[in-house]
Amino acid sequence: MQESGCTKPVSVREMRIESLPFSSIPSQSKLFLEYQKDPVSLKRYYPSAAASPSRIADRPEEVLSNYKVDRTLLCDALARINTHYEAPAETLANIDLLRESEAVAVLTGQQTGLFTGPLYSIYKALSAIRMAERLRDGGVKAVPVFWMATEDHDFKEISNAFSIDSSGALFESSFSASEGDEGKSVGAIELDASVTEIIGELFDSLPSTEFSDSLKDEVGRSWKQGTSLGTAFGHFLIRLLGKYGLIVVDPRDPALKKLAAPIYAQAIRANAAIVSAVTRRSTDLNDSGYAAQVLVEDDYFPLFYHTDDGRRVALRRVEDGLFQAKGEKTRFTTDELVALAEREPSKFSPGVMLRPVVQDYLFPTLCYFGGGAEIAYFAQNSEVYRVLARPVTPILHRQSFTVIEAKHARTLEKYGLKFSDLFAGPDQLLPEIVDRFIDPATATIFAEAEERIDSELNRLDQALANMDVTLAANLATRRRKINYHIAALRKKYHFRRAEQDSDIGRRITAAFTDLYPLGHLQERTLNVISFLDRLGPAFIDTVYGAIDLDDTGHRVIYL
Repeated sequence: MQESGCTKPVSVREMRIESLPFSSIPSQSKLFLEYQKDPVSLKRYYPSAAASPSRIADRPEEVLSNYKVDRTLLCDALARINTHYEAPAETLANIDLLRESEAVAVLTGQQTGLFTGPLYSIYKALSAIRMAERLRDGGVKAVPVFWMATEDHDFKEISNAFSIDSSGALFESSFSASEGDEGKSVGAIELDASVTEIIGELFDSLPSTEFSDSLKDEVGRSWKQGTSLGTAFGHFLIRLLGKYGLIVVDPRDPALKKLAAPIYAQAIRANAAIVSAVTRRSTDLNDSGYAAQVLVEDDYFPLFYHTDDGRRVALRRVEDGLFQAKGEKTRFTTDELVALAEREPSKFSPGVMLRPVVQDYLFPTLCYFGGGAEIAYFAQNSEVYRVLARPVTPILHRQSFTVIEAKHARTLEKYGLKFSDLFAGPDQLLPEIVDRFIDPATATIFAEAEERIDSELNRLDQALANMDVTLAANLATRRRKINYHIAALRKKYHFRRAEQDSDIGRRITAAFTDLYPLGHLQERTLNVISFLDRLGPAFIDTVYGAIDLDDTGHRVIYL
């Protein structure tokens, strides 16, 4: 994006950054938490696990000795793709660097969400960029690569984007595909005239800042009628991060498909062994107290089939060792599928278990940056690497951030809160704030009343128990009802009192909406456009400057 008129990035020395262990954050899987704590202890599932990012620099020889793809053909395709996205000189220079026989790649990727989807897509890319830079500083020729998951067909997952409007509320932008696009690879779906209206509504909702007009123009240049979702995503990502030399990949490219044909064919031949190995691994994970991330059934097939009308459908094993695409009549033998993959590789795309292997076949991948769910399913698909005799790529958790702007920092400070206190949710936190800061006198009255009622009920209980135990049992039942009604009254009081104090209600609600929206980490819900609109293009530089690859926690940035 253009830098003119933007604020300067905040230097790390000017920022306060805290790190929270993921164990303190709700809804984290056991496998992910143990991997973050000590990945090497899980080598049974992650054969190439690295104790720290610095150990990744030990892998180039292993990676390069197993890399067989024609770099010229690969990089010619990358140059064409990225030039189409109007990539700057930094990206094109990295593509040229990748042509060299000793160069390696740091990969990450994500589905092609509307306006780049949740913030973690940006954080993934920045993590790969920082790792490549660190490797180059250590003498390893490395480039950052972002694999757009344009072949996925779950449109619902990528069709919306959330931002914070001028009132501090959550605003949802949403794009609807036409009926004829159902089941197609999302990257191929074209934006229609409604995208202009969607952008207009988005910017009407956002606060008007010195950055709004230029940002709206930038968004409109990428997300426009007649452009595919894949192209719009790639173009906008390059506009945001191209200056760092990020290389963007669209796996639908015909040249890349042709290069991937051998690994497709190999996976088809080994499909039974893949299913058997991943099924055993899934059972092993479950038996060891971990949840298998991906369900692999007996009829599973590692590749999807693309129909003549553009739909992406699952292939399944049917009787007599034949395979059939869902909704299609034609059945294939293994040999027929192999021949088709070699002749028309565009008819196939890898499923989630095979996709990392395909990525690392096409690229000399040193490591991959993923999220918690990806780390979990890498414990399963490491078996696919083994079956296909490929070196297992180590996965590192992407950098994870919550950005707290000054107004929310002031709110937290005023009410004696830490960011982690928001995990309790507004229903629990708001009553505590009312009792501590708004009306402690009434809170004292409630506490004293409850204590006195409890004391009198205890006296009554003792008297009744001495006379008739059934009466004491009846009192116990009524005591629970009394306590329930007092608690309900207190809850109603808390929320009515918070409504009367409009300032606290507004500030706490705004903090939850921006920092822990919909009960999830900010990065899992909000889109980057909110921050670009409020903070300018320097927001990206600020986050990049806050990256610490050796920190495995969730980093909270106070601006």
